[in-house]
Amino acid sequence: MKKPIIMILAALLFAPALLGAQDTNGNISNVDNTFNLNERVNQIREQAKIPLINYSYVKYGRSGRPLVSKSGVVGNMSATKPGGSTPVFQAASLSKVIFAYVVLRMYDRGEIDLDKPLYNYTDIDRFIDNDKAKKLTARLVLMHRTGLEEWAESPSSDEWPASRIHFIFPVDSIFDYSGEGYAFLQRAVEKIKGKSIQEIAKEEVFDKFDMPNTSYGWLPQYDNMAVASFNRESENRGVRKFPRQNVAYTLLTNAHDYSNFLRVLLNGTGLKRKTLKMMITPCSGLATQYPPKIREIDKKGTIAWGLGIGTERTLRHGTILWHWGDNGNSKALFIIIPKEKKTFVYFANSACGHDIVNQMTELFFNDTFDIERWINEE
Repeated sequence: MKKPIIMILAALLFAPALLGAQDTNGNISNVDNTFNLNERVNQIREQAKIPLINYSYVKYGRSGRPLVSKSGVVGNMSATKPGGSTPVFQAASLSKVIFAYVVLRMYDRGEIDLDKPLYNYTDIDRFIDNDKAKKLTARLVLMHRTGLEEWAESPSSDEWPASRIHFIFPVDSIFDYSGEGYAFLQRAVEKIKGKSIQEIAKEEVFDKFDMPNTSYGWLPQYDNMAVASFNRESENRGVRKFPRQNVAYTLLTNAHDYSNFLRVLLNGTGLKRKTLKMMITPCSGLATQYPPKIREIDKKGTIAWGLGIGTERTLRHGTILWHWGDNGNSKALFIIIPKEKKTFVYFANSACGHDIVNQMTELFFNDTFDIERWINEE
């Protein structure tokens, strides 16, 4: 008679684990009690023909401590990097978000005025139109409303440092994603601080938040850590060493390190409360990938930009924070859901790395987001 009672009690005790844990909104999570998570990510990876994926998912409690933490490196590392045990990936435009945080830290200390024209801090020699250049501010750069082209020349080329910068839209007229704007703001920050961006970021972010394998420039350990990247034909394009530090795209990191930074953003660590609110509040107006072209996904109006970070307005999760990274043959994506205290980031060393956005968000959040269409729709 006792055995059935014991079995019933055991079934009740372990039922939540079998069904999946509930988050604070009562949503069932696929991830929290999934023990074969790497296998499921590996299935996604193999179908997309991606050599290597590095991911990290964390759900935090009210105290700010992790309740659930899942991470992994999935794929064949021996075929994608020289050696060692911890891979490092190109973060691409995820580089910009760390820089935006640094700028806002400086703003909180009174070291930079977000609305003071940047020519007060650095030269504007490369600009074709000096009158327009004199209107550029840190705020406009972080909002992507500079009116600048993406790049004057390929930023890794020998020609880029001396290339002339053009405006393609009037200043502060339209959302216009620009790496050139970020590079201009980088020069201003370096002049203000009298240091390289790597030195600044190391002091402000990397050393403070346990990010030992993260850098805007090449570190000696990368010889045994940096992964090769692959095109859509699965051809190995080698390990990429950037010729100069650039806050728009040269960050090298991994999911462990970058997840630590996402925790900083989630909690607003190191920023005044009103500054964090300013950073994550949509302020860019309509955000589109290919201005002045307006796609169907753009017309929905759910995607916008704060200061250095993307936002999406959702019914189920509230406003989520995100950014994508695209260096051609290396892709990245992070998502923060403040309402649910969840963070997620993945890196993929393949041109196919954004083909899996919906599959990854379905796995980790039981949902898909407009960001997938915003990233991939032409």
